[in-house]
Amino acid sequence: MTMGFNESQNAFATALLHPDQPLPRGITTARGAADSSRFAVYRNNVYVGLTTALGQRFPVTKRLVGSDFFAGMARAYAADHKPTSPLIMHYGDDFPDFIAGFSPAASLVYLPDVARIEVAWTRAYHAADRLPLGVTALASVAPERISDMALVPHPSARLVRSDFPVGSIWSAHQGETVATVADWQAETVLIVRPAMHVEIHVLPPRDAAFAACLLEGATLGEAAQTALAAAPDFDFGSALIGLIGLGVFSAFEPVEGEHP
Repeated sequence: MTMGFNESQNAFATALLHPDQPLPRGITTARGAADSSRFAVYRNNVYVGLTTALGQRFPVTKRLVGSDFFAGMARAYAADHKPTSPLIMHYGDDFPDFIAGFSPAASLVYLPDVARIEVAWTRAYHAADRLPLGVTALASVAPERISDMALVPHPSARLVRSDFPVGSIWSAHQGETVATVADWQAETVLIVRPAMHVEIHVLPPRDAAFAACLLEGATLGEAAQTALAAAPDFDFGSALIGLIGLGVFSAFEPVEGEHP
């Protein structure tokens, strides 16, 4: 019985990433004999390519666990996670979730969130270019309209909220010598590329809820109420100016019923 093209492709891909599967039909020598040894070489090259791509995308994660451990973890991921895009730079978007369920790494409770920073870094690096909103733009908004305004996030802006100091851990591993993380506390990490370079910022704890709400589309008034409930020392003016200064937003959303 002859397999269709799609069926053949699926059988080939399954066998490629699962050594326990039978050799796909048609993988033969010039004499027509099944050639499992050559297919094994090809399979290994694919694994090497995928695990190398993960190592390049997650350098801090790799450094935290060591090359050998990372290679095993990456190979386990690659076995059940085929690339879904021809752009290999996107491979591993769900690698942090895989790490969270990877029992050999369970003791490194902060590792999935460090990996999430690295996913966000890549996404920010490849995000669309757009001029960030400047602080001077606030002067064009009437005070009575401020609370009803929403802000358009910059295409590169992302937050990683963690129970661990993952922004500090990431920063500590940027040099040749690993720095010490002094304060072991929860951090909210902003990843943004307002210009040419991706920037990583650890936000003040009192501003975390405010930033999260705004990036999810809340109005300034709604975000401020949520922030005050979470942190009574929240300061609306300094938080707003601080976030705008970091390039987190690219425009104002018009108040409902008005036009930009």
